[in-house]
Amino acid sequence: MKNCVKELRARFHYSQSDLAVRVGVTRQTIAAIEKGDYTPSLLLGLLICETFELPMEKVFWLKKKEENE
Repeated sequence: MKNCVKELRARFHYSQSDLAVRVGVTRQTIAAIEKGDYTPSLLLGLLICETFELPMEKVFWLKKKEENE
């Protein structure tokens, strides 16, 4: 799964800690999501999208098959 959490966070002028507090997780969780090391739960993904006031598909998307190779 790919995401643009880091870019959105920068656009909204949030630190990783700011976003973490807003969605109820640790800063390390936000860092792992941004690096692609952690796939958030549906609830966490929705909370992140709600924070940025964007639909899920604008924040998270599946890698295309070519990207996996």
